[in-house]
Amino acid sequence: MTRAPAPGSDIAYVDPTRRALSRKRAQKNALTGILSLFGFLVVVGFFVSRTPGWAVVQETFFNGEEFVKTFPGLLEAFLLNVRIFLIAEPLILIVGLAVALARTLKSPLFLPIRVVATFYVDIFRGVPTILVIFLLGFGVPALRLVGVPNDAVFWGTTALVLSYGAYVAEVFRAGIGSVHGSQTMAARSLGLNMWQTNRHVVLPQAVRNVIPPLLNDFISLQKDTALIAVLGPVEVLRQAQIDTSSSFNYTPYVGAALIFILLTIPMTRFADWIQSRTMKQRRLAGTS
Repeated sequence: MTRAPAPGSDIAYVDPTRRALSRKRAQKNALTGILSLFGFLVVVGFFVSRTPGWAVVQETFFNGEEFVKTFPGLLEAFLLNVRIFLIAEPLILIVGLAVALARTLKSPLFLPIRVVATFYVDIFRGVPTILVIFLLGFGVPALRLVGVPNDAVFWGTTALVLSYGAYVAEVFRAGIGSVHGSQTMAARSLGLNMWQTNRHVVLPQAVRNVIPPLLNDFISLQKDTALIAVLGPVEVLRQAQIDTSSSFNYTPYVGAALIFILLTIPMTRFADWIQSRTMKQRRLAGTS
């Protein structure tokens, strides 16, 4: 027999009957949602398959034989996208955090640094990423500078770092601004200098607050690695273009899209889980 805890106990009592009813209701809602989704997909599939041009679209975009033939090559080319992403991501974090800290400097002595940081953010947030890739990927090698790389992957990755660094800088700055000023004053009153205050007090809280938007930015970054195809490297989008031009069938594009979907959906669900967990922790902290 389950008994309620004694008065004053910190253990919350949950009625087993109520818990069983809640679990049963959750299972029923989940089953209803799955059936509703399945019915929706069936209805959409029925109407799409009855459209006049479906046979042509199916042959052009969903050709099974072409998919089997080109998909392994797309996977191999996608390794370049993954490599670009793994190189760009830590660099973006470094650039974004440095720019965010530069924009939060208060001393008049650091005015030139703040101006340069603000100018950088305004420029690279205002220019489309693909234009940055064009300008760096074609413009810098044309200068023929001694000792400067001419590799398209290098300049494409640099363009992504500069473009996304501006967005991430604003995310970090918002996180720093979300930390109450009283904590900074308390840290300084304990004898910590500005660097120690940021390192041990402000930044840990700021980073924890901005993890969900950072994950969303990196999901977008993974997709935007395909933009480097305009410079010529054979990554997954470029490989799909090559396959399409040789067969005049657009199924390789669908295969490339499927590869991105298979990677980004788990990342998206992980970002949603992190955001839900963060909100739950904040609610619990507020109630306590």
